[in-house]
Amino acid sequence: MGAIEQGLLVLVGVERDDREAQADRLLERLCTYRVFPDAEGRMNRSLQDIGGQLLLVSQFTLAADTRSGTRPGFSPAAPPDEGRRLFDYLVERARARLGAVQTGEFGANMQVSLTNDGPVTFWLQVPPESGGAL
Repeated sequence: MGAIEQGLLVLVGVERDDREAQADRLLERLCTYRVFPDAEGRMNRSLQDIGGQLLLVSQFTLAADTRSGTRPGFSPAAPPDEGRRLFDYLVERARARLGAVQTGEFGANMQVSLTNDGPVTFWLQVPPESGGAL
């Protein structure tokens, strides 16, 4: 079971066209995205700046197509084996950069709790040239 103190809980959705380049760019953005307050309370500090922690949780439902009907479609989501491979790649790269990185269990039915310091929630997308949302 993964748990962190101050840092980012990142729900990661992998789509069919996502590749390592998108995972690398996402990690760069996660480490340097300025969402933590500075001395004046402005969002000017990054995860890197504060020495924060990272909790990565796979969440294939983020790739759901909800544009029509009353039930989500999951055809945009990467197949489970590819989603796991790319999620594991992201975790490996994050650990190489940040040290200890916590995770959820890929594909498991998890109970995820969040104490949000905000409400502040962002959706970071790193689309490949042909589309996708990792």
